[in-house]
Amino acid sequence: MPYPQSVALDRQLPAAMTLMLRTAANAPHVAGELRKLVASVNPDLPVSEVRPLETVLTDSTSPSRSLMWLFISFGGAALLLAAIGVYGVVSYSTSQRTYEMGVRIAFGATRSRIFGLVLGQSLTLVLSGLALGIITSLVLTRLITGFLYGVTGSDPQTFLFVGVLLTVVALLAGYFPARRAASVDPLVALKSE
Repeated sequence: MPYPQSVALDRQLPAAMTLMLRTAANAPHVAGELRKLVASVNPDLPVSEVRPLETVLTDSTSPSRSLMWLFISFGGAALLLAAIGVYGVVSYSTSQRTYEMGVRIAFGATRSRIFGLVLGQSLTLVLSGLALGIITSLVLTRLITGFLYGVTGSDPQTFLFVGVLLTVVALLAGYFPARRAASVDPLVALKSE
């Protein structure tokens, strides 16, 4: 705002002024030169702080960045809990079906077929949860659009990345129970019931 326009209606001068300066020199050198230049025009006018624009931008976006890191932390914790939950559910379900796996192997099911069956179970669980999560997040993105920068609330790349990430986590979480189920000895499994 030009200085004459910033004078209030009661003709009082503004309490503070901001001067923006574009320069190729480094900030400490510019600060000293700027103070000398202002003092040559008006020695009673103090220059309180000289900061590069990057610092001003960083300070102005600090609350948003803090909130972003909070969301990232919650998202990482949710991903970890989801992986632990999928592993626990698939592992428990597989251990409850030990007899069934033994019967399947005894009747000629291959180990790869058993492995695929258990891994498919974990993927079905995650894909159904992923579908519900995508629908819910599309509805709730309207609440966080003010915090987003550079992406929209329904950014397809973000949804694709999260979907692929959760599917990979589900595959990893279901791998060990599936491998354990595929290596079941039919005689031991049939004796366990």
